[in-house]
Amino acid sequence: MSAPDLSHRFREVALRVVAPDGQPVAYGPVTVEQTRHAFGFGNIGFDFVGLLGGTPRTAADAGRVFGGADAERAVPLLDDWLDLFDTVTLPFYWRGFEPRPGSPDSSRLLTVARWFADRGIRVKGHPLVWHTLAPLWLQDRTDTEVEATIRDRIAREVTAFAGVVDLWDAINEAVILPVFTAEDNAVTRLAQKKGRVGMVRLAFETAREANPSARLVLNDFDLGEDYERLIEECLDAGLRIDALGLQTHMHQGFRGEEQIWTILERFARFGLPLQLTETTLLSGDLMPPEIVDLNDYVVDSWPSTPEGEERQADELVRHYRTVVAHPAVESLTYWGLTDDGAWLGAPSGLVRSDGSRKPAYRALRRLIRGGWWHAPQALRPDADGLVRVRGFAGDYRVTAPHGSADLFLPATGDASVIDVRLDG
Repeated sequence: MSAPDLSHRFREVALRVVAPDGQPVAYGPVTVEQTRHAFGFGNIGFDFVGLLGGTPRTAADAGRVFGGADAERAVPLLDDWLDLFDTVTLPFYWRGFEPRPGSPDSSRLLTVARWFADRGIRVKGHPLVWHTLAPLWLQDRTDTEVEATIRDRIAREVTAFAGVVDLWDAINEAVILPVFTAEDNAVTRLAQKKGRVGMVRLAFETAREANPSARLVLNDFDLGEDYERLIEECLDAGLRIDALGLQTHMHQGFRGEEQIWTILERFARFGLPLQLTETTLLSGDLMPPEIVDLNDYVVDSWPSTPEGEERQADELVRHYRTVVAHPAVESLTYWGLTDDGAWLGAPSGLVRSDGSRKPAYRALRRLIRGGWWHAPQALRPDADGLVRVRGFAGDYRVTAPHGSADLFLPATGDASVIDVRLDG
């Protein structure tokens, strides 16, 4: 596969900067600084729920409020997170979120969600409907009661978090849902009665009614024909899907640029934005290829190794370049920042358990905050009174002695000159 073409992610424009009094800024300096990418570079925020679940204003305040070893570990980890990512996925796994009927963890999660949102971080909730980690108390209810309870749960969360969390994995892993056998659960039982499309309809229409402004994602690890067929059936049934979620946990090895690109092409044919919702690459021994269900692989110790860390860094850069190059993809979420508590105990983090950064973290930062980032640059208008900028699509701050203004630089557009009116 040839080198990925990322030119469509960048835009070259001229800014006509106008002072608050309406006069063009003819001299300068004019500083243009990027504040966020249009593309979502994400990670989970699970490690910080306990830390931020009160009302601290800053990471340092959080350490002082909560204290203890967890805070000592989490505060620098949070700094690492904020230094790299702009999109957070928060956990709404029903079994832990509502261990007893009528006792949801809404207040704490809302505090955490607001903490991120106040810092310009996009916030996503994961997931509204999933068979795994369904509450055990749900099993004693009839199918009719289970459906009503699921609808109530969806409406409650989407309503309570509206304006803070407006992006949701509405239903997770619906392909396997009716045939899931790892444990008995009421959601699978209901799916056997309603079918896959019926469950997707339940999730999407209930959430949409609760918050018409919400963006709802269909998310799955099955990237084969069964998932494609489900998407087709849902669209044929008139269901509105805002984005397709594609999980890429690569515990058995990097799939390679060509395979990743082929997957993206197959799902891009639906004309919907794609989200790479769950990505992992290992910095230690790989899981044997014969393992079908990743959850079946259990080891006492799964360390990160120097050789594995160099491999992870190389593969991570190749994966991100491939994914960001595809025009249908709007976000990529890496599933975990640290090896400490990583899914399945795998060395999949970008930071070691002791808090030190792996080569993968540094390599990814060179991309996201380096080549794909417009650092503060002091410019002077040219003879035409224009400030010329080339940058990665996203949010920018324009500052001059006369004032400042926020600007969104789209990846595409007809205008070659954008007017920027400064606030006094």
